[in-house]
Amino acid sequence: MKTQVVIIGAGPSGLLLGQLLEQQGINTIVLERQTREHVQSRIRAGILEQGTVDLLRQANVGQRMDREGIPHDGFYLAFDNRQVRIDLKKYGNGKSVMVYGQTEVTKDLMAARDASDATSFYEVDDVQLFDTKSDSPYVTFTQSGESMKVECDYIAGCDGFHGVSRKSIPADSLTEYERVYPVGWLGVLSDTPPVSEELIYATHERGFALCSMRSHTRSRYYIQVPLTDNVEDWSDERFWEELKTRLPQSASDNLVTGPSIEKSIAPLRSFVVEPMQYGRLFLVGDAAHIVPPTGAKGLNLAAGDVGTLHELMKEVYHNGRTELIDRYSETCLKRVWKAEHFSWWMTSLLHKLDEDAIMTKLRQAELEYYTSSQAGLSVIAENYVGLPRHSLES
Repeated sequence: MKTQVVIIGAGPSGLLLGQLLEQQGINTIVLERQTREHVQSRIRAGILEQGTVDLLRQANVGQRMDREGIPHDGFYLAFDNRQVRIDLKKYGNGKSVMVYGQTEVTKDLMAARDASDATSFYEVDDVQLFDTKSDSPYVTFTQSGESMKVECDYIAGCDGFHGVSRKSIPADSLTEYERVYPVGWLGVLSDTPPVSEELIYATHERGFALCSMRSHTRSRYYIQVPLTDNVEDWSDERFWEELKTRLPQSASDNLVTGPSIEKSIAPLRSFVVEPMQYGRLFLVGDAAHIVPPTGAKGLNLAAGDVGTLHELMKEVYHNGRTELIDRYSETCLKRVWKAEHFSWWMTSLLHKLDEDAIMTKLRQAELEYYTSSQAGLSVIAENYVGLPRHSLES
């Protein structure tokens, strides 16, 4: 088989890249090791930046998002038994965010790819990348015991932190930066109305809590827990009681509880690899960087990479500008590091990590300052709605 771009990974970043490239007449093949059902069932992020929303519309997959998504013009920071609203429109240059689950984004993208003539292979094994620094890279894999080979011009590694793409690059060609946090997020999904019309990020002496949502009838809640905890340690009753404790009284009184339909613990990590490319292999999203979920940057950073790579491929195939290929990593990393910083800062500001009494007081003072200063509110809002992508030409 031959194609122009092989995309490894059928998550939202891989499917979005494929959709954008196919619209430009650039042929793609998508390879995914999991089943379609598994990919669609992943419970992930639910906050889309304005830039991500615009990119989904550009890809002509935003119709259901625009019907069913919930635009948010602000969110709350809760501390000292009170809530401070961050007005995104006012302090974020008129931008807002959209509540629309990653699961739904994936379904929309899958449906769009199914409706096209583009080729996808699910349940593939033993994916291997070859000659990625040459002009003729290729990928081999097996499906149902049959060996296959795809010759291509470029490879997009959209297969996540544990995928094969980054591992295919020689270790001495990469520099990895990582911080693992000593806490995790215990998340509960429930068919209950959200406690608030907008998200609440809460900090408390017992730890962090987040009140989020997927729709007007489905809620997503999180609390900070030690990494040593297991899901089995947390009954629904224990979770709800702990969440109530960490919320201001005004929010706690409105909390509607119910049976969990999904419960999991996610560790927190900051991770970046440089560079994000090796020859004709481009790393996209979690394959190149991970952020702690505080600040909702993971999926949105991946979408930023997709937007940049899409623009690069357009210039290469439509205008012959192959000199831009080496600009991908540098261009993406400018935005990646800013988002990494914001995610680290929000995590450090709102979580009770390993700290002594003076650090607790300093953290409280910092929170008080940023929420009472127009400059501070602008810093939070501008980063939360998403910083613009950098141009390949800059």
